[in-house]
Amino acid sequence: MARTSSSGPSQRQLSVGEKVRHALTEVMQRGEINDPMLEKALVSVTEVRMSSDLKLATAYVTILGQTETKPFVDALNRNARFIRGRLTPALRQMKYMPEVRFRTDTSFDNFARIDALLKSPEVARDLDDEDDDKDNG
Repeated sequence: MARTSSSGPSQRQLSVGEKVRHALTEVMQRGEINDPMLEKALVSVTEVRMSSDLKLATAYVTILGQTETKPFVDALNRNARFIRGRLTPALRQMKYMPEVRFRTDTSFDNFARIDALLKSPEVARDLDDEDDDKDNG
């Protein structure tokens, strides 16, 4: 029976995505990208999602210490072909070298927003009310 795309990524997609993430991280750490925008940036690759045919890698990145990430992501996308060439030695076992696209990872912003909501006085009051109900019940 064929696997449907709605069931999430396959084990192969997850495995290859993690290998691509490690290879991207090494390229970023070595500072091989000659772009003035990226020379002053500390780029963290948080996740790589692979397409079902493994020919497209979408890399989610955060730029540490920067609030505006779009110029940095644009610089990464401008240098995507160069970065793809630098990935080749680490991923030589792959039949096709994936095209890399960079996107801003917003998950940390979402975590911060949820954390702020949980620490808000209204939520704290509601949680205290639930604790009181359990103690009385």
